Amino acid sequence: MTEGNFVDYVKVHVASGNGGKGSVHLHREKYITKGGPDGGDGGRGGHVIVRGNSNLWTLVTFKFRKHFKAGHGEHGSKNRSTGADGKDVYMDVPLGTVVRDTETNKVLFEITEEGEEKIVAEGGMGGRGNWHFKSPTNQTPRYAQPGIPGEESHITLELKVLADVGLVGFPNAGKSTLLSVITSAKPKIADYEFTTLKPNLGIVQYRDFQSFVMADIPGIIEGAAEGKGLGHYFLRHIERNATLLFLIPADSNDISREYEILLDELRRYNPELLHKQRFVAISKSDMLDEELMEEMRIELDRDLKGVSYMFISSVAQQGILELKDKLWMLLNE
Repeated sequence: MTEGNFVDYVKVHVASGNGGKGSVHLHREKYITKGGPDGGDGGRGGHVIVRGNSNLWTLVTFKFRKHFKAGHGEHGSKNRSTGADGKDVYMDVPLGTVVRDTETNKVLFEITEEGEEKIVAEGGMGGRGNWHFKSPTNQTPRYAQPGIPGEESHITLELKVLADVGLVGFPNAGKSTLLSVITSAKPKIADYEFTTLKPNLGIVQYRDFQSFVMADIPGIIEGAAEGKGLGHYFLRHIERNATLLFLIPADSNDISREYEILLDELRRYNPELLHKQRFVAISKSDMLDEELMEEMRIELDRDLKGVSYMFISSVAQQGILELKDKLWMLLNE
């Protein structure tokens, strides 16, 4: 999937169908010149329905189609015939899609299961035909109900990536490189910050034909929780990951300080993120000798306060198998 095809935030216009009018009709046939009312009901207007589809990973289809309008209900007719219902319109979205009202920003619902359906714009009810209104004192009513108009609104679709492991780190920490090594994904890799502007997903092949999904989240910077550096667009993807893998380069000035900054950004964005499994990987460790690595272990044991960590190198393929084992163990605890 190219970066341009990963769309995770769109605004669309939805309109349901109007209900059909009830019929005003009096029964007429040979030898029955003054039959009673037999006008049928109008059909229901079509719904606009959001439906979960596990085969989709992006909202790219909504990049080119911004308007969804359901069909109107047919009018009722004679012999108590009910008009046909308007055609429903389905919007297939990836699992993990949050639907909001664009004007109020209120969350309407979230799609998390395959085939799950939620009505986002309900079709208008059809009007009742005149046969409903007959009575002993009004045996030939010449009126019926009009159909109820459909709903119309603007909604926002927001995708929160569903993955087993989410990579968390500052820009240029080596997240995309690790994803390209540990999975078959081919993310854009370059030696400058914010190379990754959209999440990348990859499937990690594990032992005995087992696998899990890893997401490369664009880099977090200090102040991201307040929206700095498009922080809100990046941080929301972390909410749907079971385990968080913090990636900090070995050449960092202060590894523990970087970890605390990342943790604080997650805490300020959503404190519930701190309840997820956490693991720290020190990337680019091929530049360290054993003596320097031992000195860093003493500091990390003291500063990381019990959080597990590991030295790895994506380029030199050091510690990659051990990292897979550790992540699999965390996911299956």
